[in-house]
Amino acid sequence: MRPAFDLDALRTMVLGTELGSFARAAERLGRSQSAVSMQLKKLEQQADRPLFRRDGRGLVPTEAGDALLAYARRIVALNDEAAAALGAAAAEASVRMGLPQDYFEDVMPDAVARFERCRPGVHVEVRAGRNFALEEEVRAGRLDVAIAYFPQGSDGHGAMLGRQPLYWYAGGAAQAPGVDVPLPLVLFDHPCLFRQTALQSLERAGRRWRPALTTPSLPGVWAALRLGHGVTVRTAHRVPAGICDAGREFDLPALPAIELRLLAADGLSPAAAELCAIVREVVRERVAGATAR
Repeated sequence: MRPAFDLDALRTMVLGTELGSFARAAERLGRSQSAVSMQLKKLEQQADRPLFRRDGRGLVPTEAGDALLAYARRIVALNDEAAAALGAAAAEASVRMGLPQDYFEDVMPDAVARFERCRPGVHVEVRAGRNFALEEEVRAGRLDVAIAYFPQGSDGHGAMLGRQPLYWYAGGAAQAPGVDVPLPLVLFDHPCLFRQTALQSLERAGRRWRPALTTPSLPGVWAALRLGHGVTVRTAHRVPAGICDAGREFDLPALPAIELRLLAADGLSPAAAELCAIVREVVRERVAGATAR
């Protein structure tokens, strides 16, 4: 007889893995840690194989656990969506979206507003992240849909939405440094596609540079430029007032275009598939260079 996996136990498995702690999952679910341990043990009995292994003070999925986790996310999402459709308040459907910080002021609110009109009552979880992190989150099933930047020719990474040119930017009052003075750069922390592109372009051109400021925050990058700390590389999407194209004035090398791509997890629920379509539509309308594909 095939096992009938316990839905509550699957929900605990998903939450504990996403939180990185089954103790935190127990607290979130209002259960004791012993009750959570019993749920995980029950899943292992139903699967007839180990699903977790000890890693330090915590638990991480085994290969079999990772396989079940992918299905568990889909089962829980479909269950919650069905409950929401029937007006049941016991479980709230949820979809998860990730995107770079560049799109938090226009793409994100527009996409969420349109989705809410189509799927009222479905919870939307939004995360900002770096490209490498967003792709990994989608691949692992922790995000349903994401948009992210990639180098040109990244055909194996989702569906391309369009190409965007890159530009050098500086504060409006910034002065170009002398030829013999290293170019001060304002950059995201490593790893970062924009950072990598800037450094490679400067090194190919034989232009000396120095890191003036690094930050994980896009608003922090813009603020640093306004204060004259250096130059950075970004697309032309929503460049704030007080920031100017500095490529010609600073005699900086040309930059390659990058691709904006749509990433989607396997086995999307109907609600997540609808969110994916809405994100594609909003990006096409709001982002320069994006095309219908």
